[in-house]
Amino acid sequence: MARPEVALPAIRACIFDLDGLLINSEDMITLATNQLLEKYGRPAFTPSIRAQLMGVPDSTNSDIFHNWAKLPIPREQFARELKDLMGRNFQNCTPLPGAEAILLNLSRGSNPSGDRIQLALASSTKSQSYKMKMSRSETKQLLSFFQPDRRILGDDSRVRQGRGKPEPDIYLIALQSLNSYSDDDLILPSECLVFEDSVAGVVAGRRAGMRVVWVPHPDMVAEYRASQKDVLAGKTGKFERGDDWQVGEVDDGWAEAISSLEDFSYEKYGIDVQP
Repeated sequence: MARPEVALPAIRACIFDLDGLLINSEDMITLATNQLLEKYGRPAFTPSIRAQLMGVPDSTNSDIFHNWAKLPIPREQFARELKDLMGRNFQNCTPLPGAEAILLNLSRGSNPSGDRIQLALASSTKSQSYKMKMSRSETKQLLSFFQPDRRILGDDSRVRQGRGKPEPDIYLIALQSLNSYSDDDLILPSECLVFEDSVAGVVAGRRAGMRVVWVPHPDMVAEYRASQKDVLAGKTGKFERGDDWQVGEVDDGWAEAISSLEDFSYEKYGIDVQP
């Protein structure tokens, strides 16, 4: 039974994923993984396998990956070698198109009530790789839009073990960080807009009770073309948890897909951007 329609509240906060959304680290992961697959005589990532693994913490240590890759070495060895390769590649990460512009615009933006848009980062990446990914001046510039205590990472002590995306915890913790400055007029989950590139991240945002803008990689678009509406509702069937009441309904207006951050419509969300 479909839920009754409700008026969409004004956006007061925007919470961003990092990998594959703001920076090209997903491509760096693919590059390193393909280098190792070639080393051990295995075929390169297929778009379908890549799409299934994007946004999932430690995805190349998963059964999905290893059942497909059929590597001739223990997965622990593969993980060590991949970590070394990715460490070198991560230092070359750069912002994706539209990343700096949208953060700049939103940092100057306000909603119809005149509330300034608040920004937070909610990324599954761990602190060590995060530092490498954000080591270039171009990527450091992106961080300037997020106050240090509003950058929530995968190894934050408040994110319980096993509760990474697609669980909603990291987005709810990011919201707590936004509300930590005031006991009055707290920002509600429904007043938050999540930006994500992965299916797991979309599910996490929907489970947190937030609106979502999905900016998928082309491989992801191809993999989920027939089920895009289900993805936007957070109901792909991939992450069954027995808590479907937490996600949305198809075409409920709480999520949309765009091809690039450059295509984001501020007007659609009632956000006024000051020049």
